[in-house]
Order: sequence, then structure tokens, then C-alpha cells
Amino acid sequence: MHASTLPQIRRVALVIQYLGGEFCGWQRQPHDPSVQQTIEDLLSTLCNHPVTLHGAGRTDTGVHAAAQVAHFDTASAVPPERWAKILNARLPPGILIRESAEVSPSWHARFSATWRRYRYTLFTAAIANLFVRQFSWHYYLSPLDAPLMQAALDPMLGEQDLAALQRSGSQRRHARLEVQKALCWREHHFVYVEVQASGFLYGMMRLLVGLLVEVGRSQLSVADFTEIWQKRLRHRVKYAAPPQGLCLLGVGYREHPFAEATYQPALLTLR
Repeated sequence: MHASTLPQIRRVALVIQYLGGEFCGWQRQPHDPSVQQTIEDLLSTLCNHPVTLHGAGRTDTGVHAAAQVAHFDTASAVPPERWAKILNARLPPGILIRESAEVSPSWHARFSATWRRYRYTLFTAAIANLFVRQFSWHYYLSPLDAPLMQAALDPMLGEQDLAALQRSGSQRRHARLEVQKALCWREHHFVYVEVQASGFLYGMMRLLVGLLVEVGRSQLSVADFTEIWQKRLRHRVKYAAPPQGLCLLGVGYREHPFAEATYQPALLTLR
């Protein structure tokens, strides 16, 4: 076959939403259904060749995504912008492709990203609410002081080593990252914790929220909270917040391949 007749390989990027409770997380697993596997298997069938889907981040079992970003390479003649509609017609209800777009061969969903943003939602009303249960931690045992929780987050901004907030089993060579934003606020019965960073450690957000709640209920001082992560006292981080309150809000790039009208509203989905 002449070079001129070889099929053209395109790299296609996707913005993906999913309900974490229906999957064992993003990454393909040997026995349980994952988001990656579900989309990969469908793409491989539609493209008529094996497809690998590369995600910007690996969410755990039960964790949601409002705007996960991933890419795949294909020799299919399907126009890149049509993949969202084609996939949505065949994917299960727990996954939605918001947009698809062609990107350059050097663009990578994970390695081209400059930040990821996660939000954790706590629902603090005394009476449970079915319509927020799958997206929040129903925390009603004691009041939470959101301004005090914000004061604990403030020193985390900048380049940090957050080994104290990393679950065992991580394959990362180090625990250093840049925390770009760290916010906590209350809106009526909801308390939100939102962090934007260059990357996230394995289990970091859930461990962070579990420890931060101790500050909010005045069981841990701001000084003690800061000492724990600054001195990497992993043994003092005892609790991880449950997964259903956590959502990957979005992923940032220097050159974003998606329309702002599609991507930005996803950042406000759970507010």
C-alpha cells in the first residue's frame, strides 16, 4: 500500500460527564465496569479497530465528573465533531459526551493539562434529601464552620508536598504539586470544598475533606491541620470522606480544544 493510500489517523478529544455510582471508577478494571472500558469498548466496535482512551484524571469508584477530558486515536472517517452525537446514542444513561473535537497529534488529555478542579459537596440539613443524596455527603452530626475551614485551606496555596493526603498504593514518584485555588463556602444547607491544582494525589480530595471536617466541627485547630500536612503526618489523617460527594469539575489547558459554551457551564453544575 502506498503512503498516500494509508488511512489518516486523527486524534479526537472528548468532554465526558458521568455518574460515578454506576461505575468502579474511570480506569479499566479486570472484573467491574469502568467509564474508560465502557467508552473504549464502544469506540473499538464503531471504529473497527482497538481503541485506547486516555483520560486527564483517574476518578475512584463512586466519584462523578462534570467535565472529564479524554482522547483517542482513530483511522475512522467519521468527522471528529460527530463523535459526541454518535456515542451518546449508544452509551448507557450514566455517561454523556458533551463535545468532541479534533486535536493535534501532540496534544494529550493528561500530559497537556495545566490544572484539574474538584469540588466536594456536603449536605448539612438534619433531614435527608433523596434528590441530593447521590451527589453529596449527608453530614448532620454537628455544625460546620465554613470560614474556619477556609482559614485552614489558605496556607495550602502554592507548591506543596501533600504526602499526608495520599492513600497507599500510589505509583507517583513524589507528592509535590501546585495548589492554585482552595475554597470553602456555605450556601444554605450546602458546604462546598473546591480545589484546583496542577495534579491530584491518589485519594487526596477525600482525605482532605475528611480532615477538614474535623476543623469545621472544632475538633481540630487550623494550626494542627496545617502541621499535619506540612510535616507529612499521614498517620494522623484517619478518615476519608465518602466518594459520592466528590466531582471532577474540569480540566484546564493552555490551548483548550472545546467551545467555552460547552465546557464552562459544566464547572457550575453542582453549585
